[in-house]
Amino acid sequence: MRGRRDCFPVSGVLLLDKDVGLTSNQALQTVKRLLNACKAGHTGSLDPIATGLLPLCFGEATKLTQFLINADKRYWTVFRLGVSTSTYDSEGEVTATRSVTATRRDIERELQGFRGEIQQVPPMYSAIKHEGEALYKLARAGVEIEREPRQVTMYEIRILDFQDSLLTLEIACSKGTYIRSLAHDLGERLGCGAHVAQLRRLAVGEARVDRAVTFERLEALKTPQERIALLQPVDSVLSSVPDVHLTPLAAHYLKQGQTVSARHDRAAGWVRLYDGESRFLGMGEVLDDGRVAPRRLLAALGGNP
Repeated sequence: MRGRRDCFPVSGVLLLDKDVGLTSNQALQTVKRLLNACKAGHTGSLDPIATGLLPLCFGEATKLTQFLINADKRYWTVFRLGVSTSTYDSEGEVTATRSVTATRRDIERELQGFRGEIQQVPPMYSAIKHEGEALYKLARAGVEIEREPRQVTMYEIRILDFQDSLLTLEIACSKGTYIRSLAHDLGERLGCGAHVAQLRRLAVGEARVDRAVTFERLEALKTPQERIALLQPVDSVLSSVPDVHLTPLAAHYLKQGQTVSARHDRAAGWVRLYDGESRFLGMGEVLDDGRVAPRRLLAALGGNP
């Protein structure tokens, strides 16, 4: 059935392979229109110069966007050494050019200082707020604000290629990591400057870009229903979160908002909750005493149109 405003109340997750040049919100609004969906949300911004995986949540799945925003990420990227820009990427104005004398060995040595837990200063051109104003808006007005460093984790930084001042890397990192800041900081340590020339997101948590769909594929389908058929189940991209399966009685009380007892061997923290073997209820929390509390429950999901 169609909901109010003649849109479809669909629920699920679409793994989009975003095109270059689009903001995350532009991509979201385009897909929302193609699916004629009533409610949608994206799972954290992907810079306009970036391509790759952008999970989009629809309907009840929008209640779980925080878990994808907080998930670890993996990127493929190309840094151009010798050129610094205002935005730390190829969209910004060139602020300095310097000769590149670093060797691959020099780069590998400097990268050692970025692996593991590090303190990273976000770029001015970012969506972080200062007194209610996005930093990128202040930067465009010529205002520079001192930014507090943030702790992020670089699980892996692997050199894939280095030639003609172009450094190709694959990076696995925690939420909140700015690849642009890594490019800038590495360039400063090498004494030549650097910026992000290309960026592609390969993974968000357990979701991989090789399962994603392109705009071309979506637009080639003739009806919203055919596009809606590409949606993944709400819990399919959260498989890295432990699961707890409840008895029908426990599930009944949990859906009333009550904390329940359940057989499980999970540590305290977030869990996926199921009524029996397969019916996904939403997200809950295992408490210190082992009981399970409801936290982000979904409305009963019917089939999509």
